[in-house]
Amino acid sequence: MKRQYDFSKARRGPLVPSTPGKTRITIRLDNDVIEHFQEIVDRTGGGNYQTLINDALREFIRGARLEKVVREAVRQEVKAAREALVHAS
Repeated sequence: MKRQYDFSKARRGPLVPSTPGKTRITIRLDNDVIEHFQEIVDRTGGGNYQTLINDALREFIRGARLEKVVREAVRQEVKAAREALVHAS
């Protein structure tokens, strides 16, 4: 090992080039959220939990989850209204 190293021509930057369309960020998630996605990866035999989180966020943005929740709420309201009509007769 040398006593000193010459870093005068050194360059800063990532060792691996970033993937186009991706941005590296730091985010803090609750442990149970990370464990949930890691368990899914383990059950399915592999994959990347970060990709699953990304997919879940994309689905939320597209409103698929919201649509499902709204549909379920409407179903429950219709069912309750029908039952009220039956009991009122």
